[in-house]
Amino acid sequence: MNERKLLMNKVQKYSFTLKELNLYLDTHPSCRRALDMFEKYRKLRDAAIKEYNEKYGPLIPEQSSDSNHWAWIDEPWPWERS
Repeated sequence: MNERKLLMNKVQKYSFTLKELNLYLDTHPSCRRALDMFEKYRKLRDAAIKEYNEKYGPLIPEQSSDSNHWAWIDEPWPWERS
């Protein structure tokens, strides 16, 4: 697996973990351990997204940082990826 796919895999794993923790915290809002884990994985996901954006461009349009060029369209569309 190439570096780009590994980094995307990291983003997806952290996002999945956050979603699961979100669901748990909806029913256990005062669980200190879950709150700490949520914060830990939020930071890990944010760092992975930042790294991905710097190396390969934005994952979502809102992450486009070039005010002179709409970089979002530079990447292959999902159906164009192999």
